[in-house]
Amino acid sequence: MTRFVNKVSVISTGTVSIRPEHVETNGTPVLWWLNTSRRWTAPRPINVYVIEHEQGLVLFDTGQDRRSVTDPGYFPGGVIGHNYRRLARFDIPETATLTAQLKAQGYDIADVGVAILSHLHQDHIGGLGELPTSAQILASAAELASLDKRFAVVNGLMRDHILIPGLDWVPITPRAIQDASIAPFTAAHDVFGDGSLLLLATPGHTPGSMSLLLRSEGLPAMLFVGDLTYDAELLAADRVPGVGNRAGLHETTRRVNRLVQSHPGMPVLAAHDPAAADRLEAALAGHGGVIR
Repeated sequence: MTRFVNKVSVISTGTVSIRPEHVETNGTPVLWWLNTSRRWTAPRPINVYVIEHEQGLVLFDTGQDRRSVTDPGYFPGGVIGHNYRRLARFDIPETATLTAQLKAQGYDIADVGVAILSHLHQDHIGGLGELPTSAQILASAAELASLDKRFAVVNGLMRDHILIPGLDWVPITPRAIQDASIAPFTAAHDVFGDGSLLLLATPGHTPGSMSLLLRSEGLPAMLFVGDLTYDAELLAADRVPGVGNRAGLHETTRRVNRLVQSHPGMPVLAAHDPAAADRLEAALAGHGGVIR
């Protein structure tokens, strides 16, 4: 295997507290626990994964927009806005913007060539407005199509914060490939055509959610899963979150677990798993890789 990826790291655009039922379903409908739960989790990271590929700087997700805590008009009003406020509480200091976090790690946001979005919820698209217009924005075609549905905003999709003028969108539809190493998956999108970054359809949290499989000489295989889980240990036990299609989450979780089992030591890296940074560091250290 050729070394296409030089470094992998993680930054966080602040923290988010969510409901315990969000992390793991207790069997009740979302609208019930959303409006009755009195508890919040401890603050969890809003992770953005930074990949130094030989063809340029790649981000997996872009985090949360700081304007969501400074601009009273950022969220919808009325009942819909009430549900947004019940769903999550954010803490995003000035130093936690995508630009500032990249700079702290020695990167210039102007050098981002590709931003991959696991899905289009607010805490994954928040940095879009900071990206250079030269960057390609990859999202699943199915996820982008969901923006046109009548009640998209009810499902967490705020078009005005996603379809920002000047962005270069690339709709992705995984295609069938002959690669036994990604079984039980049979379709993928090869980001650079070199096999190092493969996008896999992992629906459940949203219909168009995608995960990223990274493979490169000198690094462990790793899987970035967005919000398929909020805790990799829960995912390994087939215990799924409370947001999304429960049957779809279980089906995708089982497929992901089969993939992970065929790659011993492969870390599963989620967007809001408090252990993700340590898990990435341990995997890289054990493989002689690099993390900053």
